Amino acid sequence: MFAFKMLLSVLALTLLAASVESSSGGAPANHNFDLSGSALTRLYNSPVHHAERMKRPLEGTSSWFGPISHSGVRVTLEDGTKWLVHKGDGYGRSSQTVVTDAQHMSSDWTPVSSREFHGTKTVSDFVRAGGSGYNLLLDNCHLGSRRMINQ
Repeated sequence: MFAFKMLLSVLALTLLAASVESSSGGAPANHNFDLSGSALTRLYNSPVHHAERMKRPLEGTSSWFGPISHSGVRVTLEDGTKWLVHKGDGYGRSSQTVVTDAQHMSSDWTPVSSREFHGTKTVSDFVRAGGSGYNLLLDNCHLGSRRMINQ
Protein backbone atom coordinates (compact mmCIF):
# COMPACT_ATOMS: atom_id res chain seq x y z
CA MET A 1 0.00 0.00 0.00
CA PHE A 2 2.86 2.39 0.83
CA ALA A 3 4.50 1.78 -2.57
CA PHE A 4 1.20 2.49 -4.34
CA LYS A 5 0.80 5.79 -2.45
CA MET A 6 4.39 6.75 -3.34
CA LEU A 7 3.71 5.96 -7.01
CA LEU A 8 0.59 8.14 -6.95
CA SER A 9 2.57 10.97 -5.35
CA VAL A 10 5.30 10.74 -8.00
CA LEU A 11 2.71 10.70 -10.79
CA ALA A 12 0.92 13.70 -9.31
CA LEU A 13 4.20 15.64 -9.04
CA THR A 14 5.14 14.69 -12.61
CA LEU A 15 1.77 15.88 -13.92
CA LEU A 16 2.15 19.11 -11.95
CA ALA A 17 5.63 19.57 -13.43
CA ALA A 18 4.30 19.15 -16.95
CA SER A 19 1.52 21.60 -16.23
CA VAL A 20 3.96 24.19 -14.91
CA GLU A 21 6.35 23.68 -17.85
CA SER A 22 3.68 24.03 -20.53
CA SER A 23 1.72 26.85 -18.91
CA SER A 24 4.80 28.99 -18.36
CA GLY A 25 6.17 28.79 -21.86
CA GLY A 26 8.48 25.79 -21.49
CA ALA A 27 7.79 24.66 -25.05
CA PRO A 28 8.48 27.23 -27.73
CA ALA A 29 5.29 28.62 -29.27
CA ASN A 30 6.93 29.71 -32.52
CA HIS A 31 9.69 27.96 -34.41
CA ASN A 32 12.66 30.31 -34.72
CA PHE A 33 15.42 28.06 -36.04
CA ASP A 34 19.09 29.06 -36.01
CA LEU A 35 20.06 26.79 -38.92
CA SER A 36 18.40 25.37 -42.00
CA GLY A 37 19.29 23.57 -45.23
CA SER A 38 22.90 22.53 -45.71
CA ALA A 39 24.02 24.18 -42.43
CA LEU A 40 21.54 22.04 -40.51
CA THR A 41 22.64 18.91 -42.39
CA ARG A 42 26.29 19.67 -41.53
CA LEU A 43 25.37 20.09 -37.86
CA TYR A 44 23.44 16.80 -37.75
CA ASN A 45 26.36 14.98 -39.39
CA SER A 46 28.96 16.53 -37.03
CA PRO A 47 30.84 14.15 -34.73
CA VAL A 48 30.26 14.64 -30.99
CA HIS A 49 33.41 14.60 -28.86
CA HIS A 50 32.00 15.31 -25.40
CA ALA A 51 28.48 15.18 -23.93
CA GLU A 52 27.04 16.37 -20.63
CA ARG A 53 23.63 15.44 -19.30
CA MET A 54 22.17 18.67 -17.95
CA LYS A 55 19.18 19.64 -15.78
CA ARG A 56 17.44 22.89 -15.02
CA PRO A 57 14.43 23.91 -12.96
CA LEU A 58 11.09 24.04 -14.71
CA GLU A 59 10.01 27.48 -15.89
CA GLY A 60 8.70 29.44 -12.94
CA THR A 61 10.60 27.48 -10.28
CA SER A 62 13.93 28.26 -8.67
CA SER A 63 15.33 24.77 -8.12
CA TRP A 64 15.05 21.27 -9.53
CA PHE A 65 14.28 18.00 -7.81
CA GLY A 66 14.11 14.68 -9.66
CA PRO A 67 11.28 14.70 -12.18
CA ILE A 68 10.37 18.27 -11.25
CA SER A 69 12.92 19.59 -13.74
CA HIS A 70 13.86 19.62 -17.40
CA SER A 71 16.85 17.75 -18.81
CA GLY A 72 18.84 17.47 -22.01
CA VAL A 73 22.33 16.75 -23.28
CA ARG A 74 24.84 19.45 -24.17
CA VAL A 75 27.19 18.15 -26.86
CA THR A 76 30.59 19.59 -27.79
CA LEU A 77 31.78 19.25 -31.37
CA GLU A 78 35.36 19.12 -32.66
CA ASP A 79 35.35 22.87 -33.36
CA GLY A 80 34.40 23.57 -29.72
CA THR A 81 30.82 24.64 -30.44
CA LYS A 82 28.21 23.42 -27.98
CA TRP A 83 24.63 22.42 -28.72
CA LEU A 84 21.76 21.35 -26.46
CA VAL A 85 19.80 18.29 -27.57
CA HIS A 86 16.55 18.05 -25.60
CA LYS A 87 12.93 17.06 -25.96
CA GLY A 88 9.56 18.33 -24.89
CA ASP A 89 5.93 18.34 -25.90
CA GLY A 90 5.58 20.68 -28.88
CA TYR A 91 9.31 21.41 -29.16
CA GLY A 92 9.69 20.36 -32.81
CA ARG A 93 7.79 19.65 -35.99
CA SER A 94 8.75 16.16 -37.17
CA SER A 95 10.47 15.25 -33.89
CA GLN A 96 9.99 16.40 -30.31
CA THR A 97 13.77 16.08 -29.78
CA VAL A 98 15.44 19.27 -31.00
CA VAL A 99 18.91 20.83 -31.20
CA THR A 100 19.48 24.36 -29.91
CA ASP A 101 22.64 26.44 -29.84
CA ALA A 102 23.92 26.17 -26.25
CA GLN A 103 24.37 29.95 -26.22
CA HIS A 104 20.60 30.09 -25.59
CA MET A 105 20.92 28.07 -22.35
CA SER A 106 20.33 30.00 -19.14
CA SER A 107 22.71 29.80 -16.19
CA ASP A 108 20.10 27.60 -14.44
CA TRP A 109 21.36 24.51 -16.32
CA THR A 110 23.74 22.33 -14.30
CA PRO A 111 25.69 19.22 -15.36
CA VAL A 112 24.53 15.90 -13.92
CA SER A 113 26.95 13.54 -15.70
CA SER A 114 29.30 13.54 -18.68
CA ARG A 115 30.83 11.18 -21.18
CA GLU A 116 33.52 11.29 -23.85
CA PHE A 117 32.45 10.13 -27.32
CA HIS A 118 35.65 11.02 -29.24
CA GLY A 119 33.70 11.54 -32.48
CA THR A 120 32.14 8.07 -32.51
CA LYS A 121 28.57 9.48 -32.50
CA THR A 122 27.00 12.35 -34.44
CA VAL A 123 24.46 14.97 -33.42
CA SER A 124 21.84 13.01 -35.38
CA ASP A 125 22.62 9.93 -33.25
CA PHE A 126 21.71 11.99 -30.17
CA VAL A 127 18.49 13.23 -31.75
CA ARG A 128 17.58 9.65 -32.74
CA ALA A 129 18.35 8.38 -29.22
CA GLY A 130 16.18 11.15 -27.75
CA GLY A 131 13.21 9.87 -29.74
CA SER A 132 10.78 11.56 -32.08
CA GLY A 133 7.71 11.34 -29.84
CA TYR A 134 6.91 12.71 -26.41
CA ASN A 135 4.89 11.15 -23.62
CA LEU A 136 4.96 12.61 -20.13
CA LEU A 137 5.10 9.23 -18.38
CA LEU A 138 6.70 6.91 -20.94
CA ASP A 139 9.02 9.06 -23.11
CA ASN A 140 9.81 12.40 -21.47
CA CYS A 141 12.91 14.63 -21.44
CA HIS A 142 14.56 12.66 -18.62
CA LEU A 143 14.20 9.30 -20.34
CA GLY A 144 15.37 10.80 -23.64
CA SER A 145 18.46 12.43 -22.12
CA ARG A 146 19.41 9.20 -20.36
CA ARG A 147 19.19 7.29 -23.66
CA MET A 148 21.35 9.94 -25.32
CA ILE A 149 24.14 9.88 -22.76
CA ASN A 150 24.10 6.05 -22.46
CA GLN A 151 24.17 5.22 -26.19
